Amino acid sequence: MHFNSELSFDWLLSQDITQVKELSRAILACHVWDVENELAPRLIRLKKEGNWDHSLRDTARAASSLAAIGIVFPDVGKWMLSSQEEGSWNKDVYDTTYALIALADMGIRNVEGCSWLIDNYGPSWEYPGTTSLVLQSLLLQGKLGVTEVPDENEFIHDRAKWLLSRRSPEGDWETIATSNLVMQALILAGYGRKLDASKQRLLSLMNNNGSWGKNAGDVTATSLSLITLGYFTHMSI
Repeated sequence: MHFNSELSFDWLLSQDITQVKELSRAILACHVWDVENELAPRLIRLKKEGNWDHSLRDTARAASSLAAIGIVFPDVGKWMLSSQEEGSWNKDVYDTTYALIALADMGIRNVEGCSWLIDNYGPSWEYPGTTSLVLQSLLLQGKLGVTEVPDENEFIHDRAKWLLSRRSPEGDWETIATSNLVMQALILAGYGRKLDASKQRLLSLMNNNGSWGKNAGDVTATSLSLITLGYFTHMSI
């Protein structure tokens, strides 16, 4: 199926994007495809005292997207690190993964957080979306230096194969958001060549206006889909 990225970005950039989560995703999508936009100043204006709305996840999303375009705020990194306790953030897998991804994007290695994820991984986290965030955290953190976490590589490849085993006959995973997270993690882990059917499934779910998601389009679903397709196009898989 032919993909017209211009149609998708025309739709995305015509939306009134004001929320931190949506702005962050849209900025990253534009970056992956090298599309000019004026979203970063809008996101930066929402920053206060080293964070966004005192929300760890929103702050992490914002920090990741801005770091991708070369904007790093040291006070944001300090704010996130100040709330880490015993390796994790709030003893929560999602807070911890988003924080580790953002710190990695900002060039900050955090071995303690990676170890906490591997040591605490178990059945309660064994969902495609959750596992994908764990893998992205480990993979992006791992790019910053030699692996210092015991069994990290073995864990990554074991969980990547598990993700592939959870794919539906149609080629996707549960929802558009989850499918995108899974594919992004698998591409980063070196399994992109096994995702042809999943890529075609994602393209088949695109709306006629170039967006993804219900009600003729959702900013987050569209941004995540564009990021994934950009990974296929621009990364060595």
